[in-house]
Amino acid sequence: MCRIYGTFNVHSDEAELRRVADLMHHGGPDAQGVAHRPDWALGNNRLSIMDPEGGAQPYHLGRVTVVFNGEIYNHGELRSRLAGLGFHFDDLCDGSILPALYITYGDRFAEHLDGMYSVAVMDLRETPRMVLATDDSGMKPLYYHWDRAAGRFHFASELPALLGFAGVKAEEDEAGLDAYLTSKTPFGNRTMFRGVEVFPPAATVLLSHRDGLRIKQRPMAHERGLRPDKDRTLAEAGDQLRDLLSREVSRLLIADAPVAAVTSGGLDSSLVTALAAQALRDGGGTGSLHTFNIAYTGTWPSDERAYAAEVARAAGTTHHQVEVDPATFPDLMTDVVRHLGQPNADPITLSTFSLFRAVRDAGFKVALTGDAADELFSGYSRMTQAVAAHHGSSWIDGYLDHLAAVPRALRESLYTDEYAFAVNAVGPALPPGIRRILHSSPGTRLQRIGAVEQRYRLPAYHLRRVDHLSMASSVEVRLPFTQPSVVRFASTLTDEQRLVPGVGVKRALYQAAQGLIPRSVLERPKQPFTLPVTAMLTPGQRLWTLARDVLSPHTLRADGRIRPERVDALFDEQATRPSDAVSLALWSLMSHQLWRQEFFATAKAPVTLHTPVRVLQEAA
Repeated sequence: MCRIYGTFNVHSDEAELRRVADLMHHGGPDAQGVAHRPDWALGNNRLSIMDPEGGAQPYHLGRVTVVFNGEIYNHGELRSRLAGLGFHFDDLCDGSILPALYITYGDRFAEHLDGMYSVAVMDLRETPRMVLATDDSGMKPLYYHWDRAAGRFHFASELPALLGFAGVKAEEDEAGLDAYLTSKTPFGNRTMFRGVEVFPPAATVLLSHRDGLRIKQRPMAHERGLRPDKDRTLAEAGDQLRDLLSREVSRLLIADAPVAAVTSGGLDSSLVTALAAQALRDGGGTGSLHTFNIAYTGTWPSDERAYAAEVARAAGTTHHQVEVDPATFPDLMTDVVRHLGQPNADPITLSTFSLFRAVRDAGFKVALTGDAADELFSGYSRMTQAVAAHHGSSWIDGYLDHLAAVPRALRESLYTDEYAFAVNAVGPALPPGIRRILHSSPGTRLQRIGAVEQRYRLPAYHLRRVDHLSMASSVEVRLPFTQPSVVRFASTLTDEQRLVPGVGVKRALYQAAQGLIPRSVLERPKQPFTLPVTAMLTPGQRLWTLARDVLSPHTLRADGRIRPERVDALFDEQATRPSDAVSLALWSLMSHQLWRQEFFATAKAPVTLHTPVRVLQEAA
């Protein structure tokens, strides 16, 4: 796992490249390397997980140079295949096979990779060209700036590092506020910075002096033509899914660094925990799996620590209960905003950031999580409501409103007349492909929703958040549910094996978990893994004081996009009748203003980490 960066048709001196590398030191503290020529550069910061003594980057093979971020889980198979073709490898690091793989398969090399990755190749064998690739789910993002007129290209694994290049300006996309409030973070290739984009999942990018920048999208795992197996029973689907997840979890435990698991107390992470603990026992390993759960000082709604502890006892893990004092959240928000690079409206960002810092402080560099199961197996209430809605297209508006940080009607009431006019002139905040998929793509309503979730929401809103906030503490997150084999299997489930309104959600996954995790966890009501912000954003709490200060009428008037009187009305409503909708709206607006203060005042500042967390107990 690493952080990578580079340029094409750009002259960068050593000081500039060092500055960019330093801005991502947290994501690769174990080694740094750079290949630097007058008109291109490729750099890498390494977090050593596989073969710590090898794996020095950039990799070189003849006139091909490669940098890489991520994990290649089928590197052993590829190494054997390439060795049979005459290639020799000096170490067993997963990324060392990449130059030979590129030389053998050319621009289609990524089609042979199983893992999470972003790769950059500089090929000088004929006409100089750069080739970049992202994984099928978008787990390892690449942000870029392309100056078409000058032919200059910059890229980096994180937004603050990209802004560290002298040729990349930190300029706000003013319409980005509308995109952010519409989907909690910009979807598609868009970011909150003007002229800065992010490559989509399953992308192969070709760059040359002659042809400029070309982006080719490979089919994602769920787009490969698989059809639901209507002859398979729910019980059979559950058994097959359990066997598949067991194999993938076992494979993801392989590392030359300590591996832990995050256990929230819900179905998804509990199943991963149970399978990981079982795999370690079956493999004859010494010691137990270490698991981590996060909670908050005091008494708050939706506390899951008791469920997580029950799962840990049943699985026989060494359990770490991490507790964060909500009074420290205002101090954490600046660090979180800086590492994300752009606002993400989910309050879970603070919890995620604090949790992974505790994981690393306990000595672990790798953590397994249950992220992405809801998107694959239909676990969200918005999916149930959309499926249960009457026929017609009105369900689409309802579904899209569920994706928003601020529902459309409230959003439009917040905007000043000038900003509303500007937003309407720019056009839709969501990528046009979303409505096209929901309205007219083949498949059932639930299948179309799943396609939108996996192509747009999961990479932008979920996976980038997990990647940036874990790597902020030098922790590599591995996600069994985004493994291509699991995504392909999910595509073979019928709608009824995913959800039935009034009966249940994620039905195949619940079936797979039978007998592996406590019944109290299987039978508990579903709740989101998030921060209880509605209870915390009330008068007398530090978050309330911070929000009132950040969203002062003076600040909002100076910005000119949000009506101060409407925000004051939201504060009055939250003080007297607290609700999830109002608290999330206030949180989202506050996060956006904190992002503006951070990046347009100190966009080039070095990253510092201050995460006050403590482990309350550690018991086998």
